[in-house]
Amino acid sequence: MFDLSNKIALITGGNGGIGLGIAEGYLQFGASVIIVGRNEKKNQDSKEYLTKKFPQSKVSTYICDVTDKESVDKLFDEIYKDYKLIDILVNNAGINIRSTEPQELSYEDWSLVVSTNLSSMHIMSSKVIEGMKKNGSGKIINIGSMLSIFGSSYGSAYAASKGGVVQYTKSCADAWSKDNIQVNAILPGWIVTEMTEKFRTTYPERHSLITPRTPAGRWGKPNDLSGTAIFLASEASQFVSGVSIPVDGGYSVR
Repeated sequence: MFDLSNKIALITGGNGGIGLGIAEGYLQFGASVIIVGRNEKKNQDSKEYLTKKFPQSKVSTYICDVTDKESVDKLFDEIYKDYKLIDILVNNAGINIRSTEPQELSYEDWSLVVSTNLSSMHIMSSKVIEGMKKNGSGKIINIGSMLSIFGSSYGSAYAASKGGVVQYTKSCADAWSKDNIQVNAILPGWIVTEMTEKFRTTYPERHSLITPRTPAGRWGKPNDLSGTAIFLASEASQFVSGVSIPVDGGYSVR
């Protein structure tokens, strides 16, 4: 039921953090993984790490700016030389640019965050959907955040974009469930990644409040997301579509 053998999974931002943790889970359950990222060195480092850990599995990496439709068009021209179909798309690419209050964030920074976290999902999903429809199945998993639920004075663009992830997920699920394509979102809680490291050092007073509020009593690790991502990519979730699942150690219940 959870077997991903013969499935091709494309993960944007799969060269680190949550994306890399999901890639590990998919490889463990038999999928081939395509990692898409802007940083060539991180792409190659992640490929070396994954192929060493899963020597019998297939891992490919591609350089792409997922906010740029022309770059994405070129990406898929390359991908479809090696793969006929994408079975699983994980829209994970994301950034956060913080400011003390919303008005202090420049329009340029706002636009970059929203285009990376939200608009890229539309660009990527639009590229895979016709192939999934022709194949009669597909899985799209969008990565949101705790800030899909809560506001943030210091992360206004991030919160706005991640809130949009939930609504975009619902809209796509409404459109594509009839085609046997399930679209769902994962909302990570406070996970130890490169992205959150700067938060922990910049806002130590806020960081100190997170662990006591989290019922699990700890920050999450990227691999904590992999089980939910495997479920949503597998046959086990065939009748699940349009939902957003917090994976947060219970943070959102308080």
